[in-house]
Amino acid sequence: MQTREFQKSELSQGDASKTSSPVGVLILGRKRPGFDQDWNRTICGRTVATIEQMGFRCIGADRPVVDDATLAVALKEIGSRACDVLVMLQPSMGNGQLSLTLAQQWPGPIVLWATPERPGDGKVSSCSLVGQHLWASNLRQARHPFELVYGDPDSDSVRGDLARAIRLARTTSKLQQAKIGMIGGHAPGYMDFAADPFLLRQSIGIQLHALSLLQFVDRARAIEEQRLNGDVREVKKMGLPLLDIEEPDLAIQSRSYLAMRDLMQEESLQALSIQCWPELPEVLQWPYLAISRLTTEGRAVSMEGDVDGAIAEWMGISLDLGPGFLTDWLEHDDSSIFLWHPGMAPLSMCYAAGETNGPVLARHFNITRPLVVDAPLQTDQAATVMRLWHCDGQYFMTAVEG
Repeated sequence: MQTREFQKSELSQGDASKTSSPVGVLILGRKRPGFDQDWNRTICGRTVATIEQMGFRCIGADRPVVDDATLAVALKEIGSRACDVLVMLQPSMGNGQLSLTLAQQWPGPIVLWATPERPGDGKVSSCSLVGQHLWASNLRQARHPFELVYGDPDSDSVRGDLARAIRLARTTSKLQQAKIGMIGGHAPGYMDFAADPFLLRQSIGIQLHALSLLQFVDRARAIEEQRLNGDVREVKKMGLPLLDIEEPDLAIQSRSYLAMRDLMQEESLQALSIQCWPELPEVLQWPYLAISRLTTEGRAVSMEGDVDGAIAEWMGISLDLGPGFLTDWLEHDDSSIFLWHPGMAPLSMCYAAGETNGPVLARHFNITRPLVVDAPLQTDQAATVMRLWHCDGQYFMTAVEG
């Protein structure tokens, strides 16, 4: 069994402070008086302040929307500011009909944030949760994606829920414009890796771009010497010991690294899969140091032509789970899983160079050619083990955190 493993980052715990991207914020108002409008204004101010304290820039929250016309004006401003996430606040129950109007004009997921009643007096002050449940029901019937968050803006757990909802919505929207490259095909026998470009587009939204393995080899061999030597110097600075390989092997590995990096930039690829065997070890090398460097830098690159794995890796990066890699699930018992990687894990998940159990550049244990990163993973680090796969014309995902 092959899975994707991701290192967790602080953001996966709900800290969105590292981002300053714009977020569209709609405040659903009312044309006629109703409920506790003083509480409405208070909770609105607190929710917007919370979103800004989390590091986001709120666009569109300066005036409420009450009908089709005001909604259109707000969405025009939000669209002009390149917002790819929309948070909808309903501080007091508003017009449910606008849920379908919004679904027509905003193709991406909508984050519905329901806020609490005024504490203490026991009266119905807002019906915010009722209103958001109504919107959620309407959107579900319309098959429009959404996330629902409920709670007080001063609650740390609610802020965590909101941060996760925003990341999920943003990742889903970004998939609609994303492109993955596939160098070669899938590894021999791995027929379940075979990618269907139209199923990918229909199910996930991503575009598949098939690329020639032979042309990749030509590209790698054509890297100019001055640039190549500069990259080899960068590899040497990493301080990784060499085991049964020679310094000239580093240059071949740098060719693969630079070729993959260039290809991702030139073709505007968010993710890349490469058929790493059986041809590449014969004409270049096992490209595993190159893959390890790229994933350490925050790029989604998969081996064995595993397109689904590369997409999952990009999802993990977009969700701020940290770098990921393809791993074999060798065995397990009731409380543990034994995972193995073939020498291309992100260096950030390994011990530091020079330490006991630190990474070593070596030959592949099975087909003894260069070049792999021989390195056990650090113990006691939080990780997410997951798999994205397709079967019977559908895509599925499973994940476990530990």
